[in-house]
Amino acid sequence: MLEIRSARKMFYKGQADEKTALNDLSLRLETGDFGVVIGSNGAGKSSMLNAISGALVLDSGKVLINGDDVTAMPVHKRAMRLARVFQDPMKGTAASMTVAENMLLAELRAARRTLRRGLNPTRLAAYKERLSLLGLGLENRLDTRVELLSGGQRQSLSLIMAVGGSPELLLLDEHTAALDPRTADIVMQATIRAVEALKLTTLMVTHNMQHAVDFGNRVIMLDAGRVRLEIAGREKAAITVPDLIGHFSVKTDRMFLAS
Repeated sequence: MLEIRSARKMFYKGQADEKTALNDLSLRLETGDFGVVIGSNGAGKSSMLNAISGALVLDSGKVLINGDDVTAMPVHKRAMRLARVFQDPMKGTAASMTVAENMLLAELRAARRTLRRGLNPTRLAAYKERLSLLGLGLENRLDTRVELLSGGQRQSLSLIMAVGGSPELLLLDEHTAALDPRTADIVMQATIRAVEALKLTTLMVTHNMQHAVDFGNRVIMLDAGRVRLEIAGREKAAITVPDLIGHFSVKTDRMFLAS
């Protein structure tokens, strides 16, 4: 379960370019929810994910994971409870290390207890099995340095690394936006399989309206650092892209008239 309570964050306070990134933002995901977050540039999507992961310190408000207040918890400690896949395929992996070494690093980072280090046969077999689900041949490239992989292969590896430790919360930061359509579809389908198999509580940020319609059980629209609209249940299951665009347009028009 994820809960954000009245989160506020302002940049350059008191200066001419003062900007409110999060404006009393509150959000709650129940265990097993798959929330899809949409919103225009500057709506607060990245700031929200950074606040959840600990990369951004809030001015006020709280972040709770499964009932525990993690607001003051540093990034490296939150990494034991959540995982994040970034838009940039270059993030989330160590370029000079091999595929197998990266997977071991992710396993050790997520572990709540000390694990025996080393790429033993049991681990390598498990890594091969996980990677084979992607259909990209990565299971045959365990000894390949990650810097030699394509962007799509690297992003796919980031996903497998992120879900390997069964995190309490999975954050997806436009993780298919930089990929070609075919690879993006492979990564998205792998994402859904992992989320469903592990029953992961997931928060995905996207600019892809079709993804917002097709995936998840909730749509959350951000604007000006606040949640402006939530759609769930039967309404979410029945919504279409034109419906979603219509909702967004109505909210934008109301904001404009109120300003």
